[in-house]
Amino acid sequence: MYKTAKKIAILLFRLFGKIDTQNKHLLPENEGYIVACTHEGWLEIVALGIVLPKPIHFMAKKELFQNKIYDFFLTRLNAFPVNRENPGPSSIKMPIKLLKAGEVVGIFPSGMRTSEDVSLKRGAVTIANLAKTPIVPAYYKGPFYLKELIFLRKKPTIIFGEPFYINVSHKEDFEKYTDFLNQQIQILKDHIH
Repeated sequence: MYKTAKKIAILLFRLFGKIDTQNKHLLPENEGYIVACTHEGWLEIVALGIVLPKPIHFMAKKELFQNKIYDFFLTRLNAFPVNRENPGPSSIKMPIKLLKAGEVVGIFPSGMRTSEDVSLKRGAVTIANLAKTPIVPAYYKGPFYLKELIFLRKKPTIIFGEPFYINVSHKEDFEKYTDFLNQQIQILKDHIH
């Protein structure tokens, strides 16, 4: 179902607004990695699925999976549930397994759809540290919903930053790396064109 959905999404974006992808050459080729992207709507999820060379697996709040229809589609579109209110060891087992298998995991560090600058949660940093795989910061600019793409013809753009590894030796390092990720995403926001 993922491949079919991707083909439909590609056609849709070709018709209404080709995605401008910047710095795609920075994406790791021979290992799993986390894409840590801004999250303001749901089209950035689709856009990332289109531009990344490998299928992407998304962390999504567990509440979405309580609806049987959503659960059916989300599971087949490589999403997996996470408990945002009480994240425990089980929340990170799946992404670590995927990353170690060379897959791509999409994480929205803000943890919610918002256009405001919010402090990033440290889930991406924690998972990258345990999986020993890099984080690729990403920033999405453009339409957040289908009507903005179709009727307003907003052009979508994704810019990727330099991948970086996490090497935590003290608890305080998690905050430092989370701040660093936040800074990298802000730099991408300032440089997107």
